[in-house]
Amino acid sequence: MSETAPQEELDALLDGRRQVINIAYRLLGSLADAEDAVQDAMARWYALPAGQRARIEKPAAWLSTVTSRICLDQLRSARVRRERYVGQWLPEPLPEPAEWTDRGPNATADPADRITLDESVSMAFLVVLDALSPAERVAFVLHDVFRFSFADVAEVTGRTPGACRQLASTARRRVADARAAAAPTAQQARIVRRFRRAWQAQDLQALVGLLDPDAIATGDGGGVVPALPDPLHGAEPIALLYRDLVRYSTGTAILERTVNGRPGLVAQQYGAIATVFSFQVVEERVTRIWAVRNPEKLRAWSA
Repeated sequence: MSETAPQEELDALLDGRRQVINIAYRLLGSLADAEDAVQDAMARWYALPAGQRARIEKPAAWLSTVTSRICLDQLRSARVRRERYVGQWLPEPLPEPAEWTDRGPNATADPADRITLDESVSMAFLVVLDALSPAERVAFVLHDVFRFSFADVAEVTGRTPGACRQLASTARRRVADARAAAAPTAQQARIVRRFRRAWQAQDLQALVGLLDPDAIATGDGGGVVPALPDPLHGAEPIALLYRDLVRYSTGTAILERTVNGRPGLVAQQYGAIATVFSFQVVEERVTRIWAVRNPEKLRAWSA
């Protein structure tokens, strides 16, 4: 193979960058970690001798493989890191593309780096993925979401294609339950709107009626801001909590927004977004509420 011109090499990498960031976010559940993984892979590319880079026919495919390996290593160490995390850990919520903002001094606002919002990034989906083993998550995301062959998945995981097929199959069964339970988007939007109205009206009876008796509410403050230290169970305790949040908060507005491609809510305090709420709706009831308050996870949100 003839040596690739530097500009052609860069173009090939940039062409694959969007897919790689999408892969990394689904694997890690954190946009910041996903961006770091991609940057690490890019650095490894340029650390290769020029002759070795020239022999790689598909730089974008190389970038996908190396980034996925980096993510797999991070997932394997994530449980140790989570033990040091204060409170509950939730995936980083994402706004609609039109509401995307710069995430900090080292982040890029390039639209090509934005995550494609589909079913595979809904909060419910990401929470299920987080319960999988690292190898199951990688095999499922790469094969079922991004259509990698099992031979390519095996190259990432260091296992045989047959073993990767079994990993994906196990993950698929667990994910199928979450998919089957989810209400259509229009139905979820209607229930979330009713929840917002009842919440703002401090209508305890209406809130209880909208919540499943076995509903669970989870908060993520990361030890930076107050949040539920443990998941809260039951319709009435959750309704009481949310009613009191509005009753005793000042300068707070509750707005309907799209969160990870699904209907959700945000709490704005004095013009700044303080909390992003994701919902799981089954039939006509809210079964799960995920409230992300950690400011480190809200950098992509506009006020």
